[in-house]
Amino acid sequence: MSEALRTAAILVIGNEILTGRTRDANLPFLAAELNRLGVRVREGRILPDEIDTIVEALNACRARYDHVFTTGGIGPTHDDVTAEAVARAFGVRLVRHPEAERRLRAWYPPEKINEARLKMADVPEGAELIDNPVSVAPGFRIGNVFVLAGIPEVARAMFETIRPQLEGGPPLLSRTLRVLAPEGDVAAPLAEVQARHAEVEIGSYPFYRFGQVGTHLVVRGRDPARIEAVMRELEEMCRARGISCERVDGEGGEA
Repeated sequence: MSEALRTAAILVIGNEILTGRTRDANLPFLAAELNRLGVRVREGRILPDEIDTIVEALNACRARYDHVFTTGGIGPTHDDVTAEAVARAFGVRLVRHPEAERRLRAWYPPEKINEARLKMADVPEGAELIDNPVSVAPGFRIGNVFVLAGIPEVARAMFETIRPQLEGGPPLLSRTLRVLAPEGDVAAPLAEVQARHAEVEIGSYPFYRFGQVGTHLVVRGRDPARIEAVMRELEEMCRARGISCERVDGEGGEA
């Protein structure tokens, strides 16, 4: 596995997300799983079901990042335009994939096969299929772009089938310090700690719970020893100012 930092973007496609009708679950899932694989998600976008908008975003992201993941817009209805948009972005034809068609015809009874369902077998020319263990209709990969379904259960199942293909680096690690003080009380010394440790990233996330104002300080990096050194420095920063703090599991202040 390469030691180099690998990057990714996630494009969530669907008018239903932008109108608030549906709450997206795919971006948080993919971001967490990719970080575990050592692929740092640098950008996430939510896009409408508009071909030109998808093409523009896709071309920008695939040129900038090692991997691009899309979710949504590969179903049987008129507003499922992701496959066509990806084909346009790559400058290739949209073609009916014979293996995808075979899978669909084997899955549905003959009386249920129609042109709308067969539309789910249309992929950009040269694309490789991504298996769908849940409902057969496949996703696809072309270049550094992975196209997944929008239904979270299906998107997750598809991701598991491509996990071995993803080239990452050392996984991104994180530790969290819960500080019982507002952000403003620690902002200046926190900036000084960050300036001394450019090799890690320190995030500050305020919270309000049970009448208590506080801040979660999340230290992220790839070297456990460096993360530990920064955590100790943050603890000392708090003690010097008479501020209570404690280590907590996960990144509780980011939600």
